Amino acid sequence: MLKLLDRLEEGFIAFLMAAATLVIFFAVIHRFLAGVPVIQDWVLRINVGWAQELCIIMFVWMCKFGAAYGVRTGIHVGVDVVVNRLDPKTRSKVVLFGLLAGATFTGSIALLGGHFVWENGAHYYFLTLFGMPPGEVFEGPTTPDLEWPTWAVYSAIPLGSSLMCFRFLQVAWAFWKTGELPVHDHSAVEGVDEHATLHGEPAKAESGRA
Repeated sequence: MLKLLDRLEEGFIAFLMAAATLVIFFAVIHRFLAGVPVIQDWVLRINVGWAQELCIIMFVWMCKFGAAYGVRTGIHVGVDVVVNRLDPKTRSKVVLFGLLAGATFTGSIALLGGHFVWENGAHYYFLTLFGMPPGEVFEGPTTPDLEWPTWAVYSAIPLGSSLMCFRFLQVAWAFWKTGELPVHDHSAVEGVDEHATLHGEPAKAESGRA
């Protein structure tokens, strides 16, 4: 189950990165072609005023879920000079305190963010979705260009923070059981075997022996 969650997390982040890149590329090409006299009139008929807003939304979601990914893989920058100088027993307590503090903070952000999203239009949406009279419940605003309900956009806060809180608890549990923290090797490239020989090396070695 956790592996499935990991794959969904990574796939969602990768999709947002790829989609944002394509949207930005399309918007830049559109701006360039809009200055070409031959096709200017035709290009200007295509409205891409939504591109910037969409990219901002995707980057916000990417950052929130990317932060959770960073907790799981240990890629967040941390200053641990003092902590590593402590004796093992004290160090374990300090590390666990830090992880639980992170879980408490992100959990609080998730609860406050969820309340904000609910009051900002989600309550109205779900009432109308299930055919219930909304009464005086606030409908909520929409975004300027895409005209999406802002509660859907701001849902990145409670969802991403909830996942980040779960990752803090996951790392804290693993540290309590094993005493190890996830460490990311910035020099390693995923999918590449660091012990693999370069192309042509075996041939050189054989020719040397000959």
